[in-house]
Amino acid sequence: MHNFKELKVWQDSMKYCQSIYEITKRFPESERFGLTNQMRRASVSIPSNIAEGTGRGSDKDFSKFISYSLGSSYELETQLLIAFDLEFILQNDLNVLLDDLMRIQKMLNKFNEHLKSKS
Repeated sequence: MHNFKELKVWQDSMKYCQSIYEITKRFPESERFGLTNQMRRASVSIPSNIAEGTGRGSDKDFSKFISYSLGSSYELETQLLIAFDLEFILQNDLNVLLDDLMRIQKMLNKFNEHLKSKS
């Protein structure tokens, strides 16, 4: 069993989630139930699945939830690109958000490999 609050990937994804909430505050009101909602849900899903996975009985089960977090991160990556294409995000903001997200994705992948090697 892991304490999710001690996992660096969980801590970083929590901070990242805050960044997504901040950036989406600037989106048009018309996107409140569209892209804003989707991006926020995907960003919340990343640390949430890490936390849920820690409560599972095996590393194999935990690995599934890390995979769900990874899937949410790719969903969010796509949504960031859409937001940029729609001119809701500036290039510099996109670059920072994508760099941070790719770092989290690498951490998730490495952690998942570690869990799979143990099971």
